[in-house]
Amino acid sequence: MCPPPQAWLGEGCSQTQLAAAHGSGAAETSDDDDRPAWDSKVQYVLAQVGFSVGLGNVWRFPYLCHQNGGGAFMLLYVFLLLIVGVPLFFMELAAGQSIRQGSIGVWKHISPNLAGIGYSSCIVCFYVALYYNVIIAWSLFYMGNSFQYPLPWERCPTDVATNDTVKECASSSPTSYFWFRKALDITNSIQESGEFNPVMTGCLLAAWAIVALAMIKGIKSSAKVMYFSSVFPYVVLFIFLIRGLMLDGAMEGIKYMFYPKLEIWGNLQVWRQAATQVFFALGLGYGSVIAYSSYNPVHNNCHRDALMVSCINFMTSVLATLVVFVVLGFRAKTIALGCVHALGTGWPWINSTDQSVVSVAEYRQWYAQHSSDLGPTITDCSLEEEMNKGVEGTGLAFIAFTEVMALFPASPFWSTLFFLMLLNLGLSTMFGTMQGILTPLMDNFKLLARYRTVLTVSSCLLGFILGLLFTQRSGNYFVAMFDDYSATLPLVIVVVFETTSVAWVYGTDRFLDDIEVMLKWRPPVVYKYLWKYVCLLAMVGLLAASLLRMVFKGPTYTAWNQTAASEMTLEYPGWALAMIIMLIILASSPVPIGYLHAKLRQRGSLDSHGEQGGGQEMHRELYTKCNSTELLDSRQQTPGEEEGAYPRTAFLPIGSEQYRLLPQQQEEEEEEEDTGV
Repeated sequence: MCPPPQAWLGEGCSQTQLAAAHGSGAAETSDDDDRPAWDSKVQYVLAQVGFSVGLGNVWRFPYLCHQNGGGAFMLLYVFLLLIVGVPLFFMELAAGQSIRQGSIGVWKHISPNLAGIGYSSCIVCFYVALYYNVIIAWSLFYMGNSFQYPLPWERCPTDVATNDTVKECASSSPTSYFWFRKALDITNSIQESGEFNPVMTGCLLAAWAIVALAMIKGIKSSAKVMYFSSVFPYVVLFIFLIRGLMLDGAMEGIKYMFYPKLEIWGNLQVWRQAATQVFFALGLGYGSVIAYSSYNPVHNNCHRDALMVSCINFMTSVLATLVVFVVLGFRAKTIALGCVHALGTGWPWINSTDQSVVSVAEYRQWYAQHSSDLGPTITDCSLEEEMNKGVEGTGLAFIAFTEVMALFPASPFWSTLFFLMLLNLGLSTMFGTMQGILTPLMDNFKLLARYRTVLTVSSCLLGFILGLLFTQRSGNYFVAMFDDYSATLPLVIVVVFETTSVAWVYGTDRFLDDIEVMLKWRPPVVYKYLWKYVCLLAMVGLLAASLLRMVFKGPTYTAWNQTAASEMTLEYPGWALAMIIMLIILASSPVPIGYLHAKLRQRGSLDSHGEQGGGQEMHRELYTKCNSTELLDSRQQTPGEEEGAYPRTAFLPIGSEQYRLLPQQQEEEEEEEDTGV
């Protein structure tokens, strides 16, 4: 039972229940009367799915399966998804829906000491938005070039001076040449900056203009775009899957995908990669999940949403992986057959007069019997070897897939369809990323909320200006730097603090009480132990593994050497390492700075109370679950209180279930007003 209002300073009560006791719940407080809301549940689900399902599902997850044992990696991923991903995703959904604020307001509500977590999320979101929109710009460029027949990357161009094939293209492949020389016009290393790529600069401006126009009215405008951008990629993936299954080599690709190599479970790096993929696939730590859920009705079933979105996300990854492996199987079979026919010309092992009927299996059987008599230039034309040549990240989409689509009949149609799918996948994630920046700022700063349109356009304009870093000739190397280092460590740090805040600062029992008020039923108690121990230890372990890998392996990047016409791994120069460290520190620093700032304010408040002789002894009380009816009765018996004015309750851990109230300043600046329910 909760005490009367004047006694709240000495007793820990659930924040959501305090709001519920007022008779309206979090969704109907005066601060939220003008808060936007989703038009329908479908709109909200599409937004969450659109944000969590992104380009990583199409190229990162298939690549990890390709490199780490196929079916065995999938089983490991599902295991980590269930014990780490879903609980953390549910935690963010529940926190946003309960407190109805962006990431800054949510963590400030739990404790003023933790407001820095939200600011860190905003900075990381901005990092991601900067380079993610560059990938959208690349998709726009390729989609524009897809309206040609033949496709410009189908064959090597001719050198006008020598009337011969361009040497760089002949030494690599038409698709690699088009990507590195025509699209990026890339330098040999990150130290050679080069001039701006004017075409890519224009594409980047178009990408930011699309984002600004789609988000200019907040979720009301972006949600309408989601109906297309979130659904269309699934249509394209199913079309590609059906088309791919008709290709020669598709079954070989699927077998390669699902064949489990259980020995990889003993490799710690595979566990790290699986945990990282779970982490990024659900969009944890960005604040976007919190922002989207904050626009929900207070009694929305966020637990069901967490399970549904996580399941959709995983099934999308499986669907995309099927498509990728079917296409890679066809590519590997085509290359292997080409090898057989090229090497078989004039050799006596070909019994048939038609060389095209010689299969890869027949050739390899002959090769196994006569390999000792053959020279080093004769290879076994292994299909498995071609499948093992995995292409990571952008290379999978802009090199491997473009190579395959050039082999399709009506190749411009398939190419346009594919890059339109990438464009929509990128935009739906981009909307969520920007929402993770704009919502917390507008919730926490009233002035910005009054100028929503100006804030949105200004943010996109700033993103374009800073994004010019990625449109110079060495820009692709900076994209890799931001993708590999600027987001990973800060995001993991953010989620570690988020989990600690809910599990040990606010308290899992209290948090489950809040969820019970919202959902009208109590989630399973297993979440308490997952949040307090399993998730926290898993995230700390991931953070440690990422740091150790960075320290011992050293940051490297893959560069394209124009002379050799091939990729090579290089170490970052000193200034680039300093830039990586600066980006990580800048994104992580709001957490300790926010803690110190809150401590200084609390000390000032203590001094102020001491001078006035009004200081009171602080009590340590066991947390007790609030009874909303009794709280309402006690409140009605207490005269002189301003309607709706609740004292702020912010707790710090003292014991496993004990809390100490921090003194509250009577007046705060407008930008630091309490944004809690």
